[in-house]
Amino acid sequence: MPDDPAPLLHLRGVAITHEGADAAAPASVSFDVRPGEVVLLLGPSGSGKSTLALASNGLIPQAVPARLEGTVTVRGLSTRETPVATLARHVGMVFQDPDAQLVTGSVFDEVAFGPENLQMPVAEVLARTEQALRRVGLWDRRAENPDRLSGGGKQRLAIACALAMGSELLVLDEPTANLDPAGIEDVYAALRDVAADGRSVLLVEHDLDAAAELTDRVVVLDADGRTVADGGVDEVLRDRADELDALGVWLPVSTMAALALRRAGWDLPRLPLTPPELHEALESADAPVPRAGDSLLGRVEERPEPRPDLHSAHPAVEVSGLTLRRGRRTVLHDVDLTIGAGEFVAVVGANGAGKTTLVQAIAGVLAPPHGTVRVDGADAATTALRDLSRRIGFVFQNPEHQFIAHTVFDELAHGLRGRGLEDAEIRTRTTRMLARFGLEAKADVHPFLLSGGQKRRLSVGTALIAGAPVLALDEPTFGQDRARADELLQLLRDLNEAGTTVIVVTHDMQLVADYAERTVVVHDGRIRADAATRDVFADEALLREAGLRRPALQRALRGVTRHPQLAGITALRDLAGGRG
Repeated sequence: MPDDPAPLLHLRGVAITHEGADAAAPASVSFDVRPGEVVLLLGPSGSGKSTLALASNGLIPQAVPARLEGTVTVRGLSTRETPVATLARHVGMVFQDPDAQLVTGSVFDEVAFGPENLQMPVAEVLARTEQALRRVGLWDRRAENPDRLSGGGKQRLAIACALAMGSELLVLDEPTANLDPAGIEDVYAALRDVAADGRSVLLVEHDLDAAAELTDRVVVLDADGRTVADGGVDEVLRDRADELDALGVWLPVSTMAALALRRAGWDLPRLPLTPPELHEALESADAPVPRAGDSLLGRVEERPEPRPDLHSAHPAVEVSGLTLRRGRRTVLHDVDLTIGAGEFVAVVGANGAGKTTLVQAIAGVLAPPHGTVRVDGADAATTALRDLSRRIGFVFQNPEHQFIAHTVFDELAHGLRGRGLEDAEIRTRTTRMLARFGLEAKADVHPFLLSGGQKRRLSVGTALIAGAPVLALDEPTFGQDRARADELLQLLRDLNEAGTTVIVVTHDMQLVADYAERTVVVHDGRIRADAATRDVFADEALLREAGLRRPALQRALRGVTRHPQLAGITALRDLAGGRG
């Protein structure tokens, strides 16, 4: 890379205030992206990361109503005055919500749309489209309507669209949030090719296990959206890990594990970023000597055995012979599943396996055939949605799909009003939920003006506020910073320990290891496995067949010979001195 090349993307003193908002987010950001660099942008939920992504190609302020202060230039072109169509030749975008950028009737046409609008020769459009679709594994589905794709499939499609543009800067906002582990590997393989071609990448990402190895520089925003760190990976992620941990941003799982072990007295002078680095560090480190009265120091917590098999005696959810089709495609094949009252169950599988469809059928969002789904004893096919919502709360993968009110307060209060509660009771319960999710200052804001993380917290709040005995959540930590994700998952654990049945659809294998007692693996529309979580992660053949991977912590600790007490650990909370 040449010495101090002119920046491709240049931001100075950038503050952005959305229409209807009372404060700028971000408040003051300055950094550059130079040719060939991969820059990782971190910050708490609401700090303005997605907003900055939209400002990088002129969508803010040209298409999205917002006041932009400071300077944003691409190749010296002001993003205020330069048409977005011109900037698009330099900047390719992948939004946090892939639905926001899909416009055509087929997967092939969607990818070809961008190069066609740049008036490229037909042969080049066709070649770029095929190459991009093969890169993300969608070539065989090129004739399908994008609406038929799963959430992860749409994410892959959005990435293919950006790759086909061939832009010198690729801006990606949570590109792997809805992807299965194999899909994440594919995306980062594609991004390595982009970087090897000398193109630049600005990446907003929470899966730092994948991102850290690709990244050249890390920029960190604080909660107010001000730049507080800008440097190399070692300088920021290793040397300032404690500071970032306190700020509540995501860190690699191996780094979080090492911080937990440090608090327990382990001497780990150089913080690891990857599972192999953590494995190597532990093989070289001495275990701390426990002090008198400090029995947990230097060892792992003993996790209690999973609770007895409750579902046979006290079923909260019963699925029997469930078959569902979308168009000509059968998504679920003769599924049988029973979930007991008080269980915490993870539903996992590759993109398109049928996970979301299964949980939507359980929640009544998709109408199941009569007699195939029962929730708390009620037939989901014949029970009115208002009555079913008292039995099960559901959180969509995309929060915006469930918003119906004009303010955050009214969104939370809507379900309570439908139950005929007194105004005073509604206000008390709604105010309490706003405080629980840090949304007090947003009570009068339209839900669509919230940040991605704030929308997710609101969607979870709307499901929780009715007090349903069953909660089903599709990717609950999507868009959340680590601190908020920890708070949300701790809340779910507390509710579960108090008797609420929790069903979580997720691609985050570390989340599964940390919280779920039982894991259901969906593969090609069928239940491939249903077992204790530890047994699922011990089955290498099953994981490989289902397109899954072991949690990062298990990959790091498996086979540690010097400290065998660590070798079987899969959950961060099982580390002495760790969180939770």
